[in-house]
Amino acid sequence: MTDYGMSSPPRLVADNITLNYGDRVIVEKLSMAIRPGEITTIIGPNGCGKSTLLRALGRLLKPRDGAIVLDGKTITTMRTKDVARIVGLLPQAPIAPEGLAVADLVSRGRHPHQSWIRQWSADDEAEVAAALALTGITDLADRPVDELSGGQRQRVWISMALAQGTDILLLDEPTTYLDLSHAIDVLDLIDRLHTDMSRTVVMVLHDLNLAVRYSDHIVVMKDGAIIAAGAPRDVISADLLDEAFGLRAAVIDDPTSDAPLIVPIGTRHVHADLITADAIG
Repeated sequence: MTDYGMSSPPRLVADNITLNYGDRVIVEKLSMAIRPGEITTIIGPNGCGKSTLLRALGRLLKPRDGAIVLDGKTITTMRTKDVARIVGLLPQAPIAPEGLAVADLVSRGRHPHQSWIRQWSADDEAEVAAALALTGITDLADRPVDELSGGQRQRVWISMALAQGTDILLLDEPTTYLDLSHAIDVLDLIDRLHTDMSRTVVMVLHDLNLAVRYSDHIVVMKDGAIIAAGAPRDVISADLLDEAFGLRAAVIDDPTSDAPLIVPIGTRHVHADLITADAIG
């Protein structure tokens, strides 16, 4: 087995995968291993293949070449329910049926555990109640999902993913359309789930500073390929941001965490080109 430099073997691996939509290749010959028990965040410019990669990791997109391997098995050969008991996927901006109550939506997370010989049980009820409590939305259980705020809806969807009881959570832009305060609330929740429940989390985020602050491991993509990966402090630099995003920025110490802080430099502040991380820090 390949040595990925991890204390524990990876449970989810992309092995030399090529992903396409029709004739258009989005990701080509990409390999990566998800670090168990950590938060991995995929960043990169629009259209670089982040969400496409996440869909493949969640078995929603079959690679044209290569394979996604889950617990030593090629994921496309596994039954959908078996995958859904291990991997929970929250797509970008999901939509609930009109009028559906919060508890009813969250209970759908238990579907992978149902069968004709195993119907809804007290254990399922307990899992739903626990998921609602963990996300702090027990008092919203009877409310229609479409009447909630953006931040509340995101908690409902995360609650549904938790009700699946999966060890691995894949989250595509979990802070989409949220203001900064609600975005931090959602990321704090994800961090607690990771810390307190040992969940392995893979996220796609656009906000670079939130990505580096809430991640153990950063994967940087450009043009369908991984150009850098590692701990945020080891990976994020002014040169890397310029290469990946065409972004001029200073990278300094974050005064509130041990992560780097990205300070974009616009044309209005062209004199800031003279500022270096050493000068600031």
